[in-house]
Amino acid sequence: MRRSGVARRPARGAAPSSNRPSSNRLRALLLLLLLATVTAVLAGAVPVAAHAALTGSDPQQGSVVQEAPSQISLTFSEKVATSDGSVRVYDPKGQQVDTGDVVDLGGNSYGVKLRPGQPDGTFTVTYQVVSADSHPVSGAFTFSVGAPSKTTVPVPGQEAGDGVVGGLYGFARYLSYAGFILLVGGATFVLACWQRGAGVRPVQRLVVSGWLTLAVATLAMLLLRGSYTGSGKLGDVFDLDLLSDVLQTKTGAALISRLLLLAAAALFIAVLFGAYARRDEEDEGVKDVEESEEADEGEEGVREANVTKGVGSEDDDEPSEADDGSYQRDLTFGLAIGGGVVAAGLAASWAMAEHASTGLQAGLAMPLDILHLLAVAAWLGGLATLLVALFRAPADAQIETAAVRRFSRVAFGSVLVLTATGIYQSWRQVGTWSALTGTSYGQLLLVKIGLVAVLVGIAWISRRWTAQLVEAPTPTEEEREKATGDAADDDASAGAGAGDDAGAGAAGVGDGAGAGTVGDDGRGDPERAAQLARQRVAVATAREKRLRDADPGRRGLRRSVLAEAGVAVVLLAVTTALTSTEPGRTVEEAKAANAAVAPDTQSGALALDMSFDTGGKNGKGVVRLEIDPARVGANEMHVYVQGPDGKAHDIPEVKVAFTLEAKDIGPLPVVPDHIATGHWTADGVQIPMAGDWNIEVTVRTSDIDQVTVSKNAKIG
Repeated sequence: MRRSGVARRPARGAAPSSNRPSSNRLRALLLLLLLATVTAVLAGAVPVAAHAALTGSDPQQGSVVQEAPSQISLTFSEKVATSDGSVRVYDPKGQQVDTGDVVDLGGNSYGVKLRPGQPDGTFTVTYQVVSADSHPVSGAFTFSVGAPSKTTVPVPGQEAGDGVVGGLYGFARYLSYAGFILLVGGATFVLACWQRGAGVRPVQRLVVSGWLTLAVATLAMLLLRGSYTGSGKLGDVFDLDLLSDVLQTKTGAALISRLLLLAAAALFIAVLFGAYARRDEEDEGVKDVEESEEADEGEEGVREANVTKGVGSEDDDEPSEADDGSYQRDLTFGLAIGGGVVAAGLAASWAMAEHASTGLQAGLAMPLDILHLLAVAAWLGGLATLLVALFRAPADAQIETAAVRRFSRVAFGSVLVLTATGIYQSWRQVGTWSALTGTSYGQLLLVKIGLVAVLVGIAWISRRWTAQLVEAPTPTEEEREKATGDAADDDASAGAGAGDDAGAGAAGVGDGAGAGTVGDDGRGDPERAAQLARQRVAVATAREKRLRDADPGRRGLRRSVLAEAGVAVVLLAVTTALTSTEPGRTVEEAKAANAAVAPDTQSGALALDMSFDTGGKNGKGVVRLEIDPARVGANEMHVYVQGPDGKAHDIPEVKVAFTLEAKDIGPLPVVPDHIATGHWTADGVQIPMAGDWNIEVTVRTSDIDQVTVSKNAKIG
């Protein structure tokens, strides 16, 4: 007796004491492994952001230097892509004074040379670069040589990526995600849930539309990319030089790879809706024929025929049913493997060029981002395909209840994957609770989480309708005969009406028999025969629709799936906006970097009152100095002069100077403009550093009478 390879079953009633402890140990070991993995992931985090942020410069923003530097350097939170003109420097008159060549200085720093012989005054530095996650970043700051001065630099009014080109690029990005979801999700639904759907024309149109949308959107993004990250002008879209530059970037390589993968996807679609669909239809036809033959021959004849084939008859060359089933399974397996590789490659074209490709733990974030995108496609794309199947599929291709149940399981698995990968990506891009609630990225993420919760709730309602659909009774033969009889009456009425319109004689079709076959009434008139054929198709479709809509579970499922699809469209828009929004972690780091330059950013005007006496006629009074917001950087200054009576009093001249003795800065002179009686003002007064400043005000009441008064005040 053979005993090898056979596990003996314990006696009935015996407690499996030996198996239970080992099972518990295995679960404990898996739990410890999971905790260790999570701990390693979180502990290995370093403060690196996805979008680039300016973290420092030389000279510093708002600083005052004694001599004009030979080079301006900018330091970002990560590597950025630059080109000639990415960093520009303008003198106080608005003339560009840099050489144009941007040099990589190492350590995420980049520099541009200045032409020699620059004058004193306030200089403006503008930059426009592309961060490692493909998004353009722009900004500007000022510094002064000798002392601050007025400047007339036309700083761009819009940030990089804005304007018409930015809007078109964002719309193309949305379409690319939508096309990917329809393409991958529709194909997944057909292969995993409803293989019969490969021959349903509306389903075919949906998947092909997804392919076309993704291809057109990708091509549009490739053309718009150069202008999107550069000038922002619509006329530069077809600039071949810009296109050549784009192809040399990481984003350009990702878009080209996506187009190449779409060519492979086209072959996949051709097989799925070509040979695969035909094979499925042939199998259905063969199955119907064999069932009919078996009913005629009887079980004994079928058994004898099978025995004869088994010993080698003339039918050995004919493919057996088992061979057909094996071929179909092999074809399904091959399409699933090939399609999965193409779908993963398409998802990787986003992961390799956007948020997941840079920042902390990029090696882990990229594969998880691919899984996230595939799960989104399987869920939302399958949802769209189910919607089409419920509303647009012909009556003879009505989706089976089993297919709906299979998709319910696929959607549930997709939600689990989305939850796990989404939690990780959210932590990676946000990092802190303050960033979650206090940044645009965090607020959009909260909206997305809310929409996902709503979508899951509606999906739960759909699962309940699916359960009712399974339990719904099948229409009886009497009900089908009654529906068929009603349809025949409708057919006869339609035939009679059509006969009157065609002038062929209503009496010939008014009895209802003429509508039964084309030959009875339309044999001699091809136009009449075609008209009757169309009527029969319409009546048959209406009959099947009545039978299908008689199921309340199916009606409820259609409504809930339609609601799911509506929420999914909004969810996709929010997700697209998230991909182009600066992550909350980056915003927090940029604030920290700016705080290092300006540690105190208090707001509110600083007011100082100083009495003066020049010794001459009308030489006494009070000068009031107001600085708003009294912090590092640009400030607005107001000077008010009052006479002994407290009324506004005009004098020939007022001058102000700022000195920070602790850092040997100053005096920084400011000459305000006279705008009203006893009122002078100056805009853009630069305070380069926080500290205890000595503020001197020189008051001249006549050609020879003047005095300087001063007070100390903490600014910044």
